[in-house]
Amino acid sequence: MSQEPYASLDPDCVLDAVTACGLWPDGRLLALNSYENRVWQVGVEDASPVIAKFYRPQRWSDAAILEEHAFALELAAEDIPMVAPLAFGGRTLLHHQGFRYALTPRRGGRAPSLESAEQLEWLGRLIARIHGVGARRPFQHRGRIDRATLIGQPMHAVLASSLLPAGLHDAYRAAAERVDHAVAGRFEALGPLRQLRLHGDCHPGNVLWTDAGPHFVDLDDARMGPAVQDLWMLANDEAAMQALLDGYQQMRDFDYGELALVPALRAMRQLHYAGWIAARWQDPAFPAAFPFAAEARWWEQHIADLHELAEEL
Repeated sequence: MSQEPYASLDPDCVLDAVTACGLWPDGRLLALNSYENRVWQVGVEDASPVIAKFYRPQRWSDAAILEEHAFALELAAEDIPMVAPLAFGGRTLLHHQGFRYALTPRRGGRAPSLESAEQLEWLGRLIARIHGVGARRPFQHRGRIDRATLIGQPMHAVLASSLLPAGLHDAYRAAAERVDHAVAGRFEALGPLRQLRLHGDCHPGNVLWTDAGPHFVDLDDARMGPAVQDLWMLANDEAAMQALLDGYQQMRDFDYGELALVPALRAMRQLHYAGWIAARWQDPAFPAAFPFAAEARWWEQHIADLHELAEEL
């Protein structure tokens, strides 16, 4: 894969891609905050703006992206407020100048209030409805929330990266392996878990609140996994988690045993975050956005954090 996968994705390319769908851009472009993919808001003549998402080359297969789209459309068909891709000529996955992209309607909103029990219950009900649809059938191409994806691959990326100071290799490996062992023990202790199609990255930035209520965006990390994965990032404390579950259980049963996975999922996410930065460092957007990752002291703190997470587990 090119070290600069978006080098040729300039504003003209974005406008041409939207024009190729039969829309008429009015020249207004706004780059949105996204590092894994590239996302633009594009103004359209005599119509509402659209969001153009250009997928990172080689991250997902076409089949996996189409599963993401199908899941979003399935949710929208059930009147679940999920922003779904637009179809052009019956196709949602589009191609232009070597890029794969999709267009969605623009949906505004603000961040939810995670201190509001009422809003948390509302989110819990909607997540339960998402899971009700997600439980109908499995993903075939999008993988799982598992140690290989969220620990093994990121750990390899860090160890192969020049970002990690040579003198910290052994310390990082020991800390990451300690987390891996502790996570494995936590999952094994719980036994087989019910797996379903998830949003996968259900943090406050992927929920937009309006006067009519919330809607969800960005299924880019949708995978198979346990229900609690879509809850824990919205819960700042036990009271918030209980408010989410109060709403969730109005629509769907929840296995309270899954709460024991939250420390493991938190540790996996933190380890994955460092690996993601290391794996993408040659993309020029990453050094500019995450300059701290080039400093030895950040890796020293990351190693200490991993030991703390393993201790918690």
